[in-house]
Amino acid sequence: MEQLVDDIDKKIMQLLQYNARMSISQISKEVSMSQPSVKERMIKLEERNIISGYHTAFNLRDLDRGTTTFILLKTEHCQEITDFCKNAKEVTDLYRISGEYNYLIKVQTASIEELAEFQDNLIKFGPSKSHISLKNILESRVLL
Repeated sequence: MEQLVDDIDKKIMQLLQYNARMSISQISKEVSMSQPSVKERMIKLEERNIISGYHTAFNLRDLDRGTTTFILLKTEHCQEITDFCKNAKEVTDLYRISGEYNYLIKVQTASIEELAEFQDNLIKFGPSKSHISLKNILESRVLL
């Protein structure tokens, strides 16, 4: 069986995860390979969808979205909740989960009052439980 990624690929991916704007020149120095070789490896990782994109991280507190809340929702209105969440600016993530509740919604708001307004709009879909994040311990953790 062909190995999906080798140690050099993993090192390239780690560097990109810490800084997606790192130049190929800098990556090549870090992994002790030529720039064309690094570029070729990155293209192959992209073609195989192992690298599926490059993203920008925002400081949500400075954008008035510093309150993070996780909401568990129990509903039978699956398509409606999906549509609602796609159109709600507060929702950053929506997961279908198993257990008593069938959705987990991650919400970023400016305040508790804005969260309460969001929850007032959510109540029509079914019962929910909210968990406000007090502190982020690990986020976008490098898994390699």
